[in-house]
Amino acid sequence: MRFITRKNAAVDRIACPWLIRRFVDSDAEFLYVDPQEVTRLARDQDAVPFDVEGVELGHVGGRCSFESIVLKFGLDDPALGRLAAIVHGADVESDLRKTPEAAGLKALAMGFRKLYGERDLEKLEAQMPMYDALYAWCQTQVDGG
Repeated sequence: MRFITRKNAAVDRIACPWLIRRFVDSDAEFLYVDPQEVTRLARDQDAVPFDVEGVELGHVGGRCSFESIVLKFGLDDPALGRLAAIVHGADVESDLRKTPEAAGLKALAMGFRKLYGERDLEKLEAQMPMYDALYAWCQTQVDGG
């Protein structure tokens, strides 16, 4: 599968590819493009748009894009639910304080953005282990240790 979103990723546009690669399609390809090019290139490249306004895998009904992907693909995993709450808080400024880990994730995501700028594919690869570790921690939280 191929997915497309806006360039200069921070929280949701990195967390979503991690989620897709780990739970939906390990060979998924991701394209990060200028915001005004997403719709055209999605059509031309046969790519599923995410984390852009007006798409199914975006901010819909109070969900962030990560949560929309969990719902779309029926990913019923309590640890993913815990992680989704953290990603939501880190991505949606007004909900930053709903889970204590959200502020830390946001700080890390903004630090990676500063280090990598618009080199989003490199940024994604650099953060994959961080999301693996956060998911492992979420598993301990829902499993009781």
